[in-house]
Amino acid sequence: MHIENILIYQVPVKLKEPFIISLGQFTHAENIVIEINCSNGLKGFGECSPFKTIHGESMETCYIVASYLARVLIGLNPLAIQDAVIRMDTTIYGNNCIKSAFDMALYDIASQHAAQPLYQFLGGQLNKQLFTDYTISYDKFEKMVSDAIIIKQKGFKIIKVKLGGSKNMDIARIKAIRKAIGYDIPLRIDANQGWQAEDVIEILNDLKDENIQHCEEPIARWNYMELPAISRASPVKIMADESCCDPHDAYRLIQLKAVDLFNIKLSKAGGIFKALQIIKMAAEANIYMQLGGFLESRLGFTTAAHLAFSNEHIIYYDFDTPLMFEEDLVTGGITYSKGGLIEMPVSIGSGASIDEKYLRLLTHKNIR
Repeated sequence: MHIENILIYQVPVKLKEPFIISLGQFTHAENIVIEINCSNGLKGFGECSPFKTIHGESMETCYIVASYLARVLIGLNPLAIQDAVIRMDTTIYGNNCIKSAFDMALYDIASQHAAQPLYQFLGGQLNKQLFTDYTISYDKFEKMVSDAIIIKQKGFKIIKVKLGGSKNMDIARIKAIRKAIGYDIPLRIDANQGWQAEDVIEILNDLKDENIQHCEEPIARWNYMELPAISRASPVKIMADESCCDPHDAYRLIQLKAVDLFNIKLSKAGGIFKALQIIKMAAEANIYMQLGGFLESRLGFTTAAHLAFSNEHIIYYDFDTPLMFEEDLVTGGITYSKGGLIEMPVSIGSGASIDEKYLRLLTHKNIR
């Protein structure tokens, strides 16, 4: 069995409303889907969702770099995933986002070949329930409060709130949300690097009684040497996101005892192969983890959901963005039940692909 050809698709999808974080506003998901076809008829799908302000990649750059990566994988045994990762890394530095889509497609093929669902291929079992949060964009004060009320009415068990602006306004946002929805639903807050290091403890002390589950990436990703002191002093658990992309980042943060929690995203890590390395290191250091993403469809989040069952230290799930899409292009894959419960597909492999009727309409190229 070998890789015969690789199809690379541009997949722009309009969002129901703008998704806003401290690093920018998004009206569309601008994703890349990879389809790897093998000589024995097996095919695998992977997806990435590049954010220019986080990955330094875009849909356009991923589309170009994907050609370089595809050419070095043609003819390779798709089960030789480590070899594929090495080939991609020696072809071009970085570009973890687009590499992750190839990695996901290879794991889809490998688990199909083993006649196992992907979670089982990764050593996991369906031994827990996955409840996603739902995210409130960083927006005008009144809009964020009204969104919180709507999310609670829809039955979600956890709400994530994007912050990262003025410290006084961010504190006021959370207190207003709490006044509107009460205290029974935990809040996760995410500053996306938006706060100054000297303000973080003041903000979190003011929010310590607001049932905050954790705070993601409070300060600039490059300022990680400040994180140990912040984590020690904080009344709220600190989670690394943008500062924890690949295994090297994870190792550094563990050695520094910099944070309480990791947020792992396949598009940051470079795919499952490297995410498993981070998960192993974190679990050995007794660091609990969240699995999240960017603006992936149900295709990308289905792969992430399979990975969630691979380790008991993965306890938080941020899989909500497919619910923000105007169109659902995915066949199979995870579905969403009451309260944000994730229902897994009953299938070998990942169990998700892009609907053929959409694939024909997408800008694409075929590397042989």
